[in-house]
Amino acid sequence: MENSMKSNSPMSLLDLPESTLDLILKLLSPIDLCTMSKVCLSLRDRCQTDHFWENHTKEKWGRVIGDAVYKEWEWHVAIIGKEGNFLNQRTTDQIGSLGSFTGLWPNLYLGSYLEDRKVLSGQRSVNFFMSLYFTLHSGIFWFPAQVYKGLMIHNALVSYDSHSNTFQARYQSGGWRCLGKNIEWDMVRVPTVDSPPYVMHISDCLDDLKPEDHIEIQWRGNTQCPYDWWYAVIGHLDLCQKNYCQCHCSDTLIVEFRQYPETSGMRRIRLSRKKYEEQAERSGGFYGGIRKLTNEDEIETWKKLFPRQDQIAPVLYMPPVAAQVQLL
Repeated sequence: MENSMKSNSPMSLLDLPESTLDLILKLLSPIDLCTMSKVCLSLRDRCQTDHFWENHTKEKWGRVIGDAVYKEWEWHVAIIGKEGNFLNQRTTDQIGSLGSFTGLWPNLYLGSYLEDRKVLSGQRSVNFFMSLYFTLHSGIFWFPAQVYKGLMIHNALVSYDSHSNTFQARYQSGGWRCLGKNIEWDMVRVPTVDSPPYVMHISDCLDDLKPEDHIEIQWRGNTQCPYDWWYAVIGHLDLCQKNYCQCHCSDTLIVEFRQYPETSGMRRIRLSRKKYEEQAERSGGFYGGIRKLTNEDEIETWKKLFPRQDQIAPVLYMPPVAAQVQLL
């Protein structure tokens, strides 16, 4: 009789084998995980571990954040950890923002920006991925990303807006300027190179480039500006015999911006294949490193941004980027 009563007693969730409990918790949404963490101390500790939140972070944010964001967040957590006791003694109104700067003036680059660092002064700061997930979702963490805007990709700081499920971005050029609001997910991407915005990317593809290869190339209006990225296609030399093309053997590299009509002065530029340094061009501005595109999705994203060639008005000069964005 006693054994029968024991067998009919309700089973607690914590009575399950750890592997089974982990499998159940892994299936929960972020909100459900938070709810479950309030049941008891044991479930709180388990539900807040990086084991679960790393998956949620990469599933939701993996399309727009990369290694640079994880390094920046690590920096913020480390700084707050060192100041932890100090932060806990301060009032909420006194706890301000925190930014990560690199480089020297005038090429000083803001790597990331946390609007309100009090979010890391409590228990949540111990849980790396959980804290990262919610500060990204709340929009108070401005993280480094690249944003498609017009005919370029800009290096920017990006913040998420949960109400519209879009992003806003700020661009650094002689001060912080608004690059745009209500930016869709597919217009934001993980930075494709490790080079900071003010540093020229060292190309590793120049010797291999041939006509019809798709590329992205760095450009800036003057040497005090950060680089942006343009989409282009490698073209043929003027005297090329198409049936016996030897353009890939020439030291001269023809870069075609086919988003412009053939009559535009921005359509074609000539660069030296052998110069691993910034090159000025008569059409204006300075050209830096080149990145060869091999991913078809990247190429298609660019093509979707540009209207058909015959719908584009002739453009003879591209003004500096600073003139294209508005003050925040």
